[in-house]
Amino acid sequence: MNDALPEILPAEPITDRWARNLPADEALRWLRCGWRDLMRAPHFSLCYGLFVSSLLAAALWSLIVHGADYILFPALSGIMVIGPVLAMGLYEKSKRLEIGLPVRLRDMIFVRPASGYQVVFAGALLCLLMMVWLRAAVIVYALFFGLLPFPGLDHLLPMLILSPTGWAMLIVGGAVGGLFAALAFALGAVSLPLLLQEHSDALTAMGTSLVLVWHNLRVMLAWAAIVSALFAVSVALGLLPLIIVFPVLGHGTWHSYRALRPKA
Repeated sequence: MNDALPEILPAEPITDRWARNLPADEALRWLRCGWRDLMRAPHFSLCYGLFVSSLLAAALWSLIVHGADYILFPALSGIMVIGPVLAMGLYEKSKRLEIGLPVRLRDMIFVRPASGYQVVFAGALLCLLMMVWLRAAVIVYALFFGLLPFPGLDHLLPMLILSPTGWAMLIVGGAVGGLFAALAFALGAVSLPLLLQEHSDALTAMGTSLVLVWHNLRVMLAWAAIVSALFAVSVALGLLPLIIVFPVLGHGTWHSYRALRPKA
């Protein structure tokens, strides 16, 4: 009988499948990749962008018509919360271009994510976050202006700029909105492309997204600044540029995921 202990082999090295500390200028490469994907079969992406911009315009117009213009500006900011959900078809196109599959509009509309209905759950969580954001905006307004009725969009800017109360509300509201924006961006930056590509659950994907944003803070802050600036310009120009901007950012978000998760 051989009493010798079996040979213990060294453990295989653990491969880190996540990128860390990417440089800030990597965000510009994602933007270029987004433009490149737009220009490959551009009619599909532009049709997608037209649909999304029309949907958002209709939603904002509905708020004004039904007298809910007091949440118009928070709603504009909240659109960025659900933007990753609306861009699922654009991720699908970029994915197909990456692996050499043909791009078809029906594949962009009827997306089949690897995680199945977990995408719906993630979208519901982001929509819930947007609703909390809108309620917080109403509470902030009430804290500073009490039960005074909303003065309307024509008088809103003078009320905010020409009074100390308005300035105080802008500062507090900006801080509260900034916290919501940071949380929403960190949750949605990677989670939706991850759910499209990999088998995962919504909470794990969102937690992964938070971790990736934290470990790549410089580049993710740069990407958030690019997204915010392009969206602000689109809003200032009546959402028309969003027909192009939304597809570019959607395709770029897919490339941000692939840069952070290169071996998925």
